[in-house]
Parts: sequence; structure tokens; C-alpha cells
Amino acid sequence: MARVVVVGAGVIGLTSALALEEAGHDVQVIAAAKGNSTTSAAAGAIWYPFKVGPPEKASVWAGTTLRWLTRLAKQSPEAGVDIVERTELAQDDRTPWWAPATPGLRKVESTDSKPLPNGARFGWKFEAPRCDPPVFLPWLESQLHCPIEIRRVLSLGALIAETNAGAVINCTGLGARTLTGDRELQAIYGQTVITAPGRIDLAHCLGDERDESRMFYAIPRRAEVVLGGCAELCPDDRPTTTTRAMTDAILSRAAAMGLEPGPVLRESAGLRPYRPSVRLERDPDEDRIIHNYGHGGSGFTLCRGCAEDVAALL
Repeated sequence: MARVVVVGAGVIGLTSALALEEAGHDVQVIAAAKGNSTTSAAAGAIWYPFKVGPPEKASVWAGTTLRWLTRLAKQSPEAGVDIVERTELAQDDRTPWWAPATPGLRKVESTDSKPLPNGARFGWKFEAPRCDPPVFLPWLESQLHCPIEIRRVLSLGALIAETNAGAVINCTGLGARTLTGDRELQAIYGQTVITAPGRIDLAHCLGDERDESRMFYAIPRRAEVVLGGCAELCPDDRPTTTTRAMTDAILSRAAAMGLEPGPVLRESAGLRPYRPSVRLERDPDEDRIIHNYGHGGSGFTLCRGCAEDVAALL
């Protein structure tokens, strides 16, 4: 089996490394940061395809990941994965593109006796795995044979020469723009507010992206709730600092949904690595390099499906 270097220690890099080790490869992860210092740590981290393409591939990757996360929730509670019920509000009753990946998906309609929040006429309910990043990311790391090597990679070609690796897997997210010059890669700023549960049901997630300029989600974790959010195209170097205006807007949207969260515990922000199509392929100029980046807001939703495709390429 090959000696493989995975570059990047977010959820995509760690899951790729784990799948490659399970396939028998000798894997080393090299990353500029890990754990709470990664973009993945700022994610809502619930299974739901958002800002990702192409639909026909993303649906397959999402389905594979849903089954894997569901198994982890049942068999490895220490991984920080739980199953919650999600209600996604909808503008109309058209079946969503991600329906084939979502067993048990059912349509709900607003009625006088059971109105949906925020004036929605329709919604979709399904069970979704939710990861708790401060637990899940360290758990993934703990499954790997070799400790993560912390350093910044400036050239994938130079890394191959230095390590004599049989393959290098590029899972650098937004950092792939510098490494590859990929102009299709775009930063999307997101902000969340993490609160105490208050009167929010920790078994239920609510999402509404009917108007992306006022998108909202409430994602329960084991002892807190993540409220979001926003999706703003921005430069790669936009600071990942939160703003009071966005915090106030998110809390206002929560109130409009009829939710009563507890006190604000902290705020978080990050840059999603968006690309119209996830790039998962061998490099056309160096076949020892495999790219796996551009997952937008769906890193936790696609991670295992993409990782298994990376392993298959080897």
C-alpha cells in the first residue's frame, strides 16, 4: 500500500486520512492548524447539503456520509455524533434535490392548528446526524496512527519530493486557492451565536434558507445551541471576527421563529470554501496529487462519501 500525505486537518482532511488508513495505507496528516483553529471548528456541523455541487455527485456523497455518521451515533457515542430531528422550511412543496440521500424525508404543511414558523407554508422533516466539532474533530484525530504534523505547506509538488509520498491528498479548503491557483474557489463568510439551551428543544433542529439574506438555523448540541447565520461572499483574507450587528440579527430571527434561547455563551465566525463543484480528482499535471476541496457549507455532510472516493482513486 502507498505512503500517503494528507494536507489539511479539518473534517475533510481527517476523514480522508481515516478512510485511507482503513484501506491499508500509511498516512501522515500535515496541516497549518488543527482542532479549534480550523474552519471546521466554526461549523454548525449538522448533516444538510448547503452551498455545494454538483447535485448528482453531492447527493451520493451525502448519502454515504449520512449512513456513516448514523452508525457512529449508535456505536461510538464518544465521537460526539447524535441524531436529531430537522425541520427545513420551504417556499413550496417541490421535492428538494437532496431527497434521494435522505431516508424518511417527509413533507409537512402549515395548518391553523399546527402552524410552521415564520409564515412558512411547507417544510421537510427528517432525521439528521449532528456532530459536535469540539468532540468530533479530536475523536477523528485520535483514530489516526500518526500524530498530525503542524506546519504550513507552500507547494504540493515540493511536498511530494520532500516526503517521497506515493500520493498527496489536498484537503486544504480555502487554502487550495494559494496552492493551486483555482479561481473557482470562493470564500463565504458565516457567523454563529452559541447560546445556552434556554427553552429550545435539544432534540430538534430548525432551518430556513428561503431567503438567503436572512437565513436561519438552530442546531442543538449536547449542552448548547448554535444559532445562525449568514452566507456572504467575501475576499479570502476577510477577518473571521464576529459583528454585533449580525449577532443581533441572528437573535432577532430566532425570536421571530418563536425560539427562546438562553444566554449567549460565545460567538464564532469562519470562511466556507465554496466552489460550484467540489474538486475531487487527480491533478492533471501530477497524478500523485489528488484534490478534495471546495465543499462549501457541507464539509460535515460530504466528508465520508468524498473520503471513500479518494481511497478508491488510490
